[in-house]
Amino acid sequence: MPRIVVDVMPKPEILDPQGKAIVGALPRLGFNSFSAVRQGKRFELTVDGEVTDAILAQAREAAETLLSNPVIEDVVNVEVVEA
Repeated sequence: MPRIVVDVMPKPEILDPQGKAIVGALPRLGFNSFSAVRQGKRFELTVDGEVTDAILAQAREAAETLLSNPVIEDVVNVEVVEA
């Protein structure tokens, strides 16, 4: 069954304490090549049957109204992934 993947990230102007904690821990673990981290959310919506334009539009609407908080987050990606 196909899936629709939705990625949500904090808006650039919003502080990201989890990302800050991760970027601070990376060098302690030997990962020295990274200067910034932003942590987001990923949702996988399984679709019964074919993904039509209407279903993809519903996924985008759900992403904007339910899966993200539009005050502090941006929906950065909505894509179809085959199983």
